[in-house]
Amino acid sequence: MSIEFEKYHGTGNDFVVVDANEYVPDRGAFARTVCDRRDGVSVGGAAGDQSESVGADGTLFLALEPQFSPPRVVMTLVQPDGSTAEMCGNGARCAAKWAGEETGADTIMLDTQAGTRRAELREGEVTIEMGHPSFSPCDVPLADDRDDSLLEETVAGLEVTAVNTGVPHAVAFVEDVNEVDLEAVAPEVRHAEAFPEGANVTFASPRSDGGFDQRTYERGVEGETQSCGTGAVAIGVTARRLGKTTAEEIPVFPPGGRLDVGFRDGRATLTGPVEREFEGEVTSTPDPRHVSEA
Repeated sequence: MSIEFEKYHGTGNDFVVVDANEYVPDRGAFARTVCDRRDGVSVGGAAGDQSESVGADGTLFLALEPQFSPPRVVMTLVQPDGSTAEMCGNGARCAAKWAGEETGADTIMLDTQAGTRRAELREGEVTIEMGHPSFSPCDVPLADDRDDSLLEETVAGLEVTAVNTGVPHAVAFVEDVNEVDLEAVAPEVRHAEAFPEGANVTFASPRSDGGFDQRTYERGVEGETQSCGTGAVAIGVTARRLGKTTAEEIPVFPPGGRLDVGFRDGRATLTGPVEREFEGEVTSTPDPRHVSEA
C-alpha cells in the first residue's frame, strides 16, 4: 500500500498534507512516523539529507467538498505525538492553499474542530479568519476552581496571560525572546495544573516598528516551532487586552518569517505566505504496534 502526500509550510510551520480519500488505518501512527524530524518524509524519501526539509510539525488530513461555493474543506490536524488539535492558524492557511490549487478558487471555507473559518488567497498570501479569541476560564480552559481570567499571573515561575485562539496559549511578554531558554522554561508551564488540557507557551517581545517578535513551544509538537499562527494571534489579542498596543493590524515575527494579525468586528485574522515544498508517497502504512513501541 502507498499513501500519497504533499508538503506545505507557512512561515516555516510545516505540514504533511494527505487527501482524506487516502486510506490511512491509523492516523496517529502515520503522523508520528512522517513527522519525525530525523526519519520522517523528505525530498529524498524517508531519512533524507538533514539539510533538507525532514519531517513536519503536523499532518493535515483534508476532505475536499468542491461542489460548494465557495469550496469547503474538512480539516483534521494530527500532531507529531499522534494527538489531534482543534485549530492551527498556519495549518489552516496551508489547507486553504491546497484547496485553492485543487479547485482554482480564491475563497475557501474550512471546517475545523474549532469551527468554520473563511480563507482568502491573494498573491501568494493566505488570510484565515481565526474566530473570537477568549480569555474566559471555561474557554481556555483553566482549572475548575478558577472563575476569573488569568491575566499577568505567575504560573510555574513565569508571568503569563491565558487565552484561547482556537487552542490554549500561555502568553509571556519579555524584553527579548532570543534570550529565553524555551526548553528549560516552557515545559513546566505547558503541563501546569492551571491548564488541565495543557497549553502552548508563547513568548513575545516588542519591536520598534510596533510589532512583536515571537517564539512558541507547541503542545503536541513538544518543542519549539519556526512559526505558530494561533500563537501570533494570541500575542496580538493579549497585547491589546493588556494595553501594550491599540493597533488594528499587528505584525508578528516568529523565526520563520512575518505574520500579520488583524481584527474585524471582534474576530481575529491571520495573514502570511504559504509555500508548497514537494510531493511524494509513503510506500507502506506504518504499523501502529511498531510506532507505539518506539
